[in-house]
Amino acid sequence: MAFDYDLFVIGGGSGGVRAARLTAADGHKVAMAEEYRMGGTCVIRGCVPKKLMVFASQYSSAASEAAAYGWNVTLGDFEWPQFQKRLKAELTRLEGIYTKNAGNAGVEIIAQRATVKDPHTVVLADGSEKTAKHILVAAGGTPFVPDTVPGIEHAITSNEIFDIETLPKRILVVGGGYIACEFACIFNGLGSDTTQYYRGAQILRGFDDEARGHISELIAGQGVNLHVGTDVERIEKREDGLWVKATDGREEMFDVVLYATGRKPKTEGLGLEAVGVALGRAGEVKVDDYGQTNIPSIFAVGDVTDRIQLTPVAIREAVAFHETVFKGNPTKPDHVAVPSAIFTQPEYGAVGLTEEQARNERPVEVYTAAFRPMQNAFIEKNERVLFKLIVCTESRTVLGCHIIAPHAGEMIQLAGVAVKMGATKEDFDATVAVHPTMAEEIVLMKEPTRVHN
Repeated sequence: MAFDYDLFVIGGGSGGVRAARLTAADGHKVAMAEEYRMGGTCVIRGCVPKKLMVFASQYSSAASEAAAYGWNVTLGDFEWPQFQKRLKAELTRLEGIYTKNAGNAGVEIIAQRATVKDPHTVVLADGSEKTAKHILVAAGGTPFVPDTVPGIEHAITSNEIFDIETLPKRILVVGGGYIACEFACIFNGLGSDTTQYYRGAQILRGFDDEARGHISELIAGQGVNLHVGTDVERIEKREDGLWVKATDGREEMFDVVLYATGRKPKTEGLGLEAVGVALGRAGEVKVDDYGQTNIPSIFAVGDVTDRIQLTPVAIREAVAFHETVFKGNPTKPDHVAVPSAIFTQPEYGAVGLTEEQARNERPVEVYTAAFRPMQNAFIEKNERVLFKLIVCTESRTVLGCHIIAPHAGEMIQLAGVAVKMGATKEDFDATVAVHPTMAEEIVLMKEPTRVHN
């Protein structure tokens, strides 16, 4: 059977674009359908705009620190419209780069929604049909919002937060994951009166418990009104804003209620179930180690598979897909010891196992150092950083590294190389410290804080 394309990709995000570009560059006929904007969540609604907001929000604390150091600093209000203008221009620029690079590689870009009709056919929004030898689903994820809260229609998600017209004077962030914590820190830094509700006992579920507690204290100490064990009972739109009643009985008024209660795979309405593609309970596309679904011609990569929701992971999965399907080189994407960073203030970088995961698997030693770095101590700022290593008692291998400090994201990238290589605690100890830095502490921790046998 002759197909219109060798590969049809649904979704123009990081994973889909990488797979399409590599395959088209090899001389195969490739098409990609994107219903919104090229670049996907990361470029348009996630990593990039969020990190730029993080940068903007850090200048308020930097200004106060500068004054403590002796600078004559006067800081006015944050001009949200000015920032938004630059932000939109930058996202448009990046979208253009994604589109240009894919086009230059030979990818046919179709600015329409595509759904799956059968193992080799997709249907476009205009009703036309295209056939392909292989279909790659890379539709990404979408914010999850509970539909059981009365008045939930008045809340917004991370999809809309970048487009709000004015900077809110009062904002409620609902959720305790990394997205919620990041936005709470962002708006607090921008000058909004920021409240955060999380229904669980502690924020950042799934991360290292000690690190979670440390971050929680820092967020609250910076001025975020953090309430755990608290959820929204109902929301009402009133003349002077949004009235929110919480499950603990408190009643407060806000200008914006931002729900950051997790993300789910964006598979609804794609036609996958009708074709017979196996989906999980959260709607995730079930794939094998090579990204292949139970339908041999259909593959999936990225957040739509709900494995590790990180842009670099989606790209790695896309490369593995290309190698496996079009290069004849079966390749499994490696999901072990993937470094990650949470852009709270300060940042939290992590790679490998948490203390809780490690101690349940084998005997471990835990090394920690929490201290005021020189920059803070000089101006009597009480904010403390945390460095933590989790070491296998038997092999001496460093199983996990956790850093809470300014620029922890930069540090964990380098520490991640060592952990991925299987470095031992003695390898860390043998490395000469760079002084005076915060990061030197990672090679100076000599005695374990605790031991789990």
